[in-house]
Amino acid sequence: MSQPVDPQARDPLADADDLCRLPATALIQLYAKGEASPVEVIHAALVRAEVVQRKFNAFVRIEHEPAIAAAALSEQRWRAGKPLGPLDGVPTTIKDIVWVEGGVTRYGSRAPGTDCVEDAPSVALLRAAGAVFIGITTTPEFGWKALTDSPLTGITRNPWNADVTPGGSSGGAAVAAATGAGALHLGTDGGGSIRVPAAFTGIVGHKPTFSRVPAYPASAFGTVAHIGPMTRTVADAQLMLQAMSGRDLRDWYQNPLAFAAVDTVPPPHLKGLRLGVWNRPPDGLVDPAVAAAFARVLAGLEQAGALLEPVVLPPEEDLLGLFHLHWFSGAAARLAMLPPEALAEVDPGLREIAAEGNTISAVSLIRAQNRRAAFGAAFDRLLAGYDATLSPACAVLPFAVGNEVPPGSGLKRWTEWAGFSYPVNLAQAPAAVIRSEILAEGLPVGLQIIGPRGEDGRVLAIAAAIQAA
Repeated sequence: MSQPVDPQARDPLADADDLCRLPATALIQLYAKGEASPVEVIHAALVRAEVVQRKFNAFVRIEHEPAIAAAALSEQRWRAGKPLGPLDGVPTTIKDIVWVEGGVTRYGSRAPGTDCVEDAPSVALLRAAGAVFIGITTTPEFGWKALTDSPLTGITRNPWNADVTPGGSSGGAAVAAATGAGALHLGTDGGGSIRVPAAFTGIVGHKPTFSRVPAYPASAFGTVAHIGPMTRTVADAQLMLQAMSGRDLRDWYQNPLAFAAVDTVPPPHLKGLRLGVWNRPPDGLVDPAVAAAFARVLAGLEQAGALLEPVVLPPEEDLLGLFHLHWFSGAAARLAMLPPEALAEVDPGLREIAAEGNTISAVSLIRAQNRRAAFGAAFDRLLAGYDATLSPACAVLPFAVGNEVPPGSGLKRWTEWAGFSYPVNLAQAPAAVIRSEILAEGLPVGLQIIGPRGEDGRVLAIAAAIQAA
C-alpha cells in the first residue's frame, strides 16, 4: 500500500525562481518594504509560465506586454506608498471560461470565441485590487469535465508526472499554481472543477458558497457553477477570495445579503473541533491508496484532540442521476448557442452528454430542481451539526492523460469518480481542498473540508489549522 513521502522529494517547484515560490502574502510584504519589485516578480512569473507551457501545456496564451505594463504601474504605486489594493502587483491567471476585457475567451473550443468588451465581475474585482494578469489558463471545452484536454489546446499535463492528468476543468490553473507560474489563479467549479485539480496537483482550491463571488454571464450549467481561488497556501486563498467577494448587479442569481469576511477568521485549535467524516461517495468507489491516506489524516486529527463522527449523505435515491439531469441539460443548452457548422468539431464526449440533455423534458428538469432543493436542505441540516465535515478530495488518484475515466475501471463518465465533488455543488456549500500528503509514487492526495453555506471563513480557517498541523 502506498505510503507518504517527504513533500520536498519531488516538488514541481524545485527548479523555480525563488520569487516564483513566494505566496501573495509574502510578495505584498516585500513590496511594502521595497525589498522586491512588481516588475521583477511579474517578469519571473512570465518566464516561469513559458517554461510551464512548454512542459505541461497549461496556458491558452501568456500576456507578456500587458502584464509588464501593469507591473510598471504597480511599482510606481508602491514607491508612492499608494497601492491600489491588497493584491497590487501579484501575478494572477484567469481560466479560459471567464471574460477578461480586451481579450477573446475561447472556452477551450474551436468554435468562435467571445470578444470581451468588459471584465467578468470576478476579474473586475481582482483588477480593482491590483492583481496583474499574466495569462489565460486551459480548460476542457466549455468546462464540461473534470479533466483538462480540449480540441483547442490539446492535453494539459500534471507536473508531478506528465503522463497523468492534472484533473479539471481548472487544470491549467492548477498546473500554473503548482509550478509557480503566478501566485493567484481563478478557477471555476461546476462539479469539482476547482477541487479535483487541486487534489491532483497538490495545491489549495476553494469552491465558495454559491454567489459569494459574482458571475456574469450566467453559466449555461446553471446554479451548480461556482467561481473561486486556486493557490499554493490557504492564506492566499483567503486573500484572493476576499478580493473577489462582492455585489455585482449583473449577477441576478447573487444573494443580495452581505457575506462575512473570510480573511479575518483565525485558525482554530484542533482540540475539541467537532468534525463529520464522510468517507463513501454515492457510488462507493474509493481507491485504496486514497482511503488509506484519508485514514492517516483522521488518525492525526484524532490524536490532536478533534472529535470525529461518521456521517452519511442525506437520502437521495439517485444522486448521480440527479446531477446528470442538471449537467447534461446544461451541456445541451451550451451547445445550442453554437453555430451548426461548429458542432462537428466539438469534443465527442460533450456532444454525447448534450444529446442526452436534449432528451430531458421541462417537467423532468423541474422535478429535478425540487429533488435538489430537498437534498440541499437536508445537506444544510447535516452540516449544521459540525464545525466542518471532512472527506477525501477525490476518490481516485491522477490517471493516464487522454482518458475520461481511469483505464480499466469500467466507468463511463467522469462524474462516476467525482462522487466527493458534485454533491457539494448541488448543495451550493463551501468546500476547500488542501494537500494531505504525497504518496510513494510521487502523486499528491487531497483532503476536502466542507462547511455550511456562508461559512467560507470557517472552512478556510479549519483548512489552515489542518495544513499547519
